[in-house]
Amino acid sequence: MSKFAAIQMGSGSQVSANLLAAEKLIAEAVRDGAEFVVLPENFALMGKTEQDKLEIREKEGAGRLQTFLSEQARKHGVWLHGGTIPLASDDPGKVYATSLLFDANGRQVARYDKIHLFDVHVVGSDERYTESETIIRGDQVVVADTPFGRVGMAVCYDLRFPELFRQMLDQGAEIILLPAAFTDITGRAHWEILLRARAIENLCYIVAAAQGGYHVNGRATYGHTMIVDPWGGIVAARNSTSCGVVVGDIKTEYLQTTRKQFPALEHRRLPAS
Repeated sequence: MSKFAAIQMGSGSQVSANLLAAEKLIAEAVRDGAEFVVLPENFALMGKTEQDKLEIREKEGAGRLQTFLSEQARKHGVWLHGGTIPLASDDPGKVYATSLLFDANGRQVARYDKIHLFDVHVVGSDERYTESETIIRGDQVVVADTPFGRVGMAVCYDLRFPELFRQMLDQGAEIILLPAAFTDITGRAHWEILLRARAIENLCYIVAAAQGGYHVNGRATYGHTMIVDPWGGIVAARNSTSCGVVVGDIKTEYLQTTRKQFPALEHRRLPAS
């Protein structure tokens, strides 16, 4: 058994303030016994415009945000998943929305670039989002070995694409990390339902760290950070948009027993094409 923490933030347009808030919440998670900490999507910046992220982009392996994540992991002796940060691409007008995973020594051990970009008109509102204007989609499914089990990496809108989760499962994923900034409208309708569905159908844990509250760009995010077990049960949750920490136990034996006693994953069948 191990303790995972998911951090909920209401990030703004000042990187220094966001890093200070993240540092305090990481320390709180560690005080609560967390061995593995997950930050939300865009933890370091929720800018006034989508272009703001271009101003803080970093090359992989160097930069203020990566140094912060590495130092926090090493300082506290925890594994740290850095939500997402903007990493440079060959296109000067676009970045990757990248999740980086650091081990307890502060060493980067995995990178995932968000595959599914949020280009939508939110039903029932005038909200429109076009992430593809400033973000290049990734093309690699990522699952990493950790002392706590095989960990899959996804981001926010990825949650709506079960085929991605199946591919992580096929690579041995037992725990899936999902930093997010779900809109308030879509979160109210779908957040908990989708998290529990992905956990149930893959018989895995999901650790979902969210943005919550109102941001300087006028966007409202849903919050409700939670940890879900392989049976779809909510291990721990923050039932609000306020900043804070959610800590829950990840029980590898329970996961393995559930998969053995309820072998739905072994029953997967598709008709021949």
